Amino acid sequence: MLQNALIYTQENYKTILMQAKQHLTISFLAVIIALLIGVVFGYIGSKTDKNEKYLSTPFQVLRVIPSLALLALFIPFIGTGELPAIIALTILAIPPILLNTIVGFKQVPFFMLETAQAMGMTKRQTLWKVRVPLAIPLILSGLRTAIVEVISSATLAAKIGAGGLGEIIFTGIGLNRSDLLLVGGISVAILSLGSGTLFDLFTKRILKYKYL
Repeated sequence: MLQNALIYTQENYKTILMQAKQHLTISFLAVIIALLIGVVFGYIGSKTDKNEKYLSTPFQVLRVIPSLALLALFIPFIGTGELPAIIALTILAIPPILLNTIVGFKQVPFFMLETAQAMGMTKRQTLWKVRVPLAIPLILSGLRTAIVEVISSATLAAKIGAGGLGEIIFTGIGLNRSDLLLVGGISVAILSLGSGTLFDLFTKRILKYKYL
């Protein structure tokens, strides 16, 4: 099986690279959209417990719905292809970003806010110079979780014609070929783990003060 997987990879590496590019494109579009939504609504949710409840609960409910079911849910309304896949993956990516943003802003020490106010900072200055920098580590942690989950789940996008590495896996299932399942599974794992590792390096670079 391993030998057949290597032969398939050598003969179809261009196709695999193209599918990997599709996979990453869909994933990162979803993550970027989720980041914008999650951080904005997370900040709003951090202001009061009531806001947190009304904003976090719906996304937590949506999160427990299987990704394949979400994909199927959008087909009657917007058809097949990349759009329903991106929408479903965005919904999957929002909760970890949203919840970590809420926690990040809520955990900013009150004395830091008092100090900023005593120094004459405006609310906007306090937000960008105190609250955001202190919340960023948790926001980035949520973002990392979202990236890994989305890249893993984007495999299902192939089911609705959105492309990606899932095509190899579903072809392997359809033809009962273990070598294709191995190639597809390892490729997705490499993308997922690789993205997580690169993000960790990026996090260490922009949060140097935490690693001194």
